Amino acid sequence: MRDTETHGRKPHGRHPERRLTPVRIRSIRTPGRHADGNGLYLVVDPSGARRWVLRTVVSGKRCDLGLGGLSLVALAEAREEARRLRALARKGLDVLAERRAKRRTVLTFEEAAREVHAQHGAAFRNDKHRAQWLASLEADVFPVFGGRRVDQVDTADVLRALTPIWTVKPETARRLRQRIKVVLAWAKASGFRSGDNPVDGLGTVLPKQDSEKKHHAALPYQRVSEFVAAIRASDASESARLAFEFLILTAARTSEVLRATWGEFDLEGKTWTIPADRMKAKREHRVPLAPRAVEILEEAKRLGDGASGSFVFPGRGKAPLSNMVFLMTLRRMERQDITAHGFRSSFRDWASERTNTSGAVCEAALAHTVRDKTEAAYNRSDLFERRRKLMAAWAAFATAKTADVLPLRA
Repeated sequence: MRDTETHGRKPHGRHPERRLTPVRIRSIRTPGRHADGNGLYLVVDPSGARRWVLRTVVSGKRCDLGLGGLSLVALAEAREEARRLRALARKGLDVLAERRAKRRTVLTFEEAAREVHAQHGAAFRNDKHRAQWLASLEADVFPVFGGRRVDQVDTADVLRALTPIWTVKPETARRLRQRIKVVLAWAKASGFRSGDNPVDGLGTVLPKQDSEKKHHAALPYQRVSEFVAAIRASDASESARLAFEFLILTAARTSEVLRATWGEFDLEGKTWTIPADRMKAKREHRVPLAPRAVEILEEAKRLGDGASGSFVFPGRGKAPLSNMVFLMTLRRMERQDITAHGFRSSFRDWASERTNTSGAVCEAALAHTVRDKTEAAYNRSDLFERRRKLMAAWAAFATAKTADVLPLRA
């Protein structure tokens, strides 16, 4: 049997009918048109995007009608919509006019963006990312062209939204450009617009951004023990104080600490195993626990029920502490000059300047991805035992009454 890919060539003989199956669709990756039958095709773009197209005759002219992307429209749905449109075309109705009228009454850019946000819910890394995705559009894009029909949004609209923040908030602006592009790509795949994505034409129009990477404000490592003492004496809640100190001693990320559950900990083995779905790099990460970190966990047990699925550092009820808790704690301490995430930098600077620990061990402690593929292929160990010595020394340094501790050899 010949492959369904036609690359625009009309297949010989009888047209195939219901040729595609869900199993076969999952295996199709070759760019081109893949026929299902009766004019319905799965089109695979060179970019890898996959969408449904119906080739039929409308008002005496052959045309292609987009039925939506594969991620949003299943095979059975595509067949049913194709059947409906063919029936309308046979009756002599103008299918294109009907679809244009439907677009006029249904979607503005804001409505399309909210639909994409709802449909992509499971793809967001966490609740914070989900909220930020939509909030950024609400703040800087919807006021500019959110009420404009999604099929009429053009490069000038996108430029008006991005220009005011492009050099002032460069990272936010870059993320917004990508989010606008996703919404408009979804609109095209869903049959609500045609033509090129206007975001693609902005590369040479927007001004050059400052390429210098902005790092999280960090406390000099020499003053970390002083800060830990201040945290213990602060008026923050007990759960917040314990969580903040635990974050510093483990050099972990905020979300990793706040959403930690008791089932992730082996207190006897002094190990915290963070599952892959909670890690930025989507790989399981083991954290060796220093004696003081274990003490913090023992203290935290008094704050909750200690059940396997419950949060170690609870907020109200059974929910975890808010992801704003460390920011608010720093504000109350009048320390807006630093960030909770910055303590990872404090740890890294200490490890570089006060120990002779190899860079590989330090990077493994921070769960950083090794970008060099050759190095990553050879370095398959997580260097756990060497990291245990490093983290014990860091905890001793961070909780000492003096910042003068002996160098570590690891």
